[in-house]
Amino acid sequence: MTDDQAERKALVPAAKVGYDQAARSATGKVPGSKLVDSDLKRSAAGAPEWHVKVAAADGTESDVVVDAVSGEVTSSSPEADQDAGDRRETADRLGKAKVSWQDAASTALGRTKGTITSLGLDDMDDGTLVWSVDVVTMNDWNKTTYDVDAADGSVKREHVDRD
Repeated sequence: MTDDQAERKALVPAAKVGYDQAARSATGKVPGSKLVDSDLKRSAAGAPEWHVKVAAADGTESDVVVDAVSGEVTSSSPEADQDAGDRRETADRLGKAKVSWQDAASTALGRTKGTITSLGLDDMDDGTLVWSVDVVTMNDWNKTTYDVDAADGSVKREHVDRD
């Protein structure tokens, strides 16, 4: 087993709160916001936590940390260095995403049964707006990344990380 697989094996089962509940907790903390990005990580103390980025309708981003055991928000703060152009870009990207993060997650889980550890709005090299979804399989602790087109829901890329 590689170091990455061992880390996933230690982290994923410790998280009792999934990506979907973490996203709901984060968007609930910032009224009117939408999910931009969510990642399962370890806190400085070693506990599992979700690092979630949400954005208000005007594109103002906030960083929200959700305890991955209790589902409670442990911190929330607006993005410190976001200017008007950044806010406009975020709002535009969210407006172009016709496929929801929930549908992108369902697409990924429909292809690989496992646990989502990361989900975020991203741009591919060709400029295509996608939801990038990481799914960890518990039988081998591999991570498969799916890039789901945010406009039409098609899978643009699938990559299995076996290390």
